[in-house]
Amino acid sequence: MILSISGVVLFGIIVFVFFRKDGLKPSHACVSALFGFYLASTAIAPSIKAGGESLASLLGGVRF
Repeated sequence: MILSISGVVLFGIIVFVFFRKDGLKPSHACVSALFGFYLASTAIAPSIKAGGESLASLLGGVRF
């Protein structure tokens, strides 16, 4: 649950930065959001979630 909320916040910040700096149009942001919702209901969603979790654990294990 924490990873999901953090991911949403992270991607929200990225979209906001693209909107402000790179000229992301609101229509592009809406299409991207709809694509994410539709992608979440497909058969590939568990693989994407597992990949995100493994990336998060990899980044969590990095020591500086």
